[in-house]
Amino acid sequence: MLLTERRPGAPEPAGTRRTSGVPDTRTEPPSRTLHSVTPAGPDDVPAEFVNALRSLRRVTIRPEVVLDEVPGPARIAPFSAALTAEVRTARRSVAAAELASGRFVVLYDPAGQEAWEGRFRLVTLVRATLEAEVGADPLLAEVAWTWFTDALEGSGLDTHAAGGTVTRVLSQSFGALERRSEQTELEIRASWTAADEDLGRHLQAWGTLLCTAAGLEPLPDGVIAFGPRR
Repeated sequence: MLLTERRPGAPEPAGTRRTSGVPDTRTEPPSRTLHSVTPAGPDDVPAEFVNALRSLRRVTIRPEVVLDEVPGPARIAPFSAALTAEVRTARRSVAAAELASGRFVVLYDPAGQEAWEGRFRLVTLVRATLEAEVGADPLLAEVAWTWFTDALEGSGLDTHAAGGTVTRVLSQSFGALERRSEQTELEIRASWTAADEDLGRHLQAWGTLLCTAAGLEPLPDGVIAFGPRR
């Protein structure tokens, strides 16, 4: 994934376009999935925050994940940036089913915040629809939280000041909609503090959590997910 930071109000480079991906075994360089992240905050962006955005360039997210940029929150921290993601069964298809979705927010305060125990705070959200049988498991919340902790550990990250919630909502239809099967909506909200400006592995961990919630099988060791051929 390639990210280019730019100041608020600055136009995107000519020819900028966002693409998504599907599984591909061709041994070619990954295509760019996102071209820019616009930091929310003053025009004079600290070098440390710029380096944090640049660190996201080196991350290769699985091609089933479609990334996009959204405005970062402006009141929580002096500087922020945000991405959203969808995990879909097919690329660029109206009929493609959405398996999971989420949001990845980078918060930065040069002075640090006591509650964060640091300067960089990652705030994430993952939503997925599960089968009723899976949603009825009394241990679902505990299992879902282990998805989060395993994703961090799998990316070589130490959990620092991490916290969050797991929510599930059972939907049962009646009347004219009673033929619809029961569904469970799972929501994982998690935040943690990054030790430094290298945020690449944090984004990678979030991508892993998204794919786990979506029910995708882990890639075998040694297999690299490539983007689409342009």
